[in-house]
Amino acid sequence: MNNHYIPAVISARYQGDYLISVEFDDGSHKLIDFEAWLTGPIFEPLKAKPYFQSFFIEGGTIAWPNGADIAPETLYEAENVAEETAVTPTA
Repeated sequence: MNNHYIPAVISARYQGDYLISVEFDDGSHKLIDFEAWLTGPIFEPLKAKPYFQSFFIEGGTIAWPNGADIAPETLYEAENVAEETAVTPTA
């Protein structure tokens, strides 16, 4: 990865619980679990799933009406939970 590359979120879809499917401007996709980030006063309202679902894209990242957001670099480096749940065939 280019050390000067700053990823930008170009689309996002709610996938249940605290999961959001994210597409970045380089064409990569991830299914990200946001639950671990829901700590502290700014993120407390997001624990209510209806409010969590009110996210939108602003400044190239995921944001919420109360001003909460997660840095796009953090999202880009986050674990892809879709890979965790994929079934790996055994020989």
